[in-house]
Amino acid sequence: MSDAAAWDERYGTAEFVWTTDPNRFLPPEVEALEPGRALDLACGEGRNAVWLASEGWDTTGVDFSGAGLEKAARLAEANHASVTWIQGDATRWTSDHGYDLVVAFYLHLPEPQRRKAFAVAARALAPGGTLLIVGHDLANLTAGVGGPQNPSVLYTPDDVRRDLGLAGVSELVIERAERVDRPVVTEAGERMAIDCLVRAHRAAPAV
Repeated sequence: MSDAAAWDERYGTAEFVWTTDPNRFLPPEVEALEPGRALDLACGEGRNAVWLASEGWDTTGVDFSGAGLEKAARLAEANHASVTWIQGDATRWTSDHGYDLVVAFYLHLPEPQRRKAFAVAARALAPGGTLLIVGHDLANLTAGVGGPQNPSVLYTPDDVRRDLGLAGVSELVIERAERVDRPVVTEAGERMAIDCLVRAHRAAPAV
């Protein structure tokens, strides 16, 4: 869904649509980083942003759903976490300063909008900053479980590589781009979802 009103409707429940725990890939990917300024782009109900704030990151969460941000603020309050919440479109949002960590998790848009959003994420990095993108891989459609069933909003590690290559950030270095398995409990037992994980950093300028 790329319509803010549709997401407002989906998030307009007392219960959280997703778990309130951070995505399983986030803690191990950032555990070696020194906490600084972090951006959660398309943060939804805020679970990853709240976890980052609880780990000492100065965190900003951006999403175009006001209902999602309201729930994110409730989650932050319940966890005594301080997060700056901003209502904005991930394909157009800009910031006056760079971030030491930018995460974009399960942001699924048609290719032109996805490319714009990933460019926003890359350009938001400060020199030396880390970018982490995780989403449902295209292979999940036929070999995995759950996730969007529309192939036009799914992507592969190579797709993300190409998107970032067009972002206009010459200092961006891809560290990791691969498919990863994520266990999911279903009525039929545990099955594996297939995700795409890409990690990059913005190289600091030579002294």
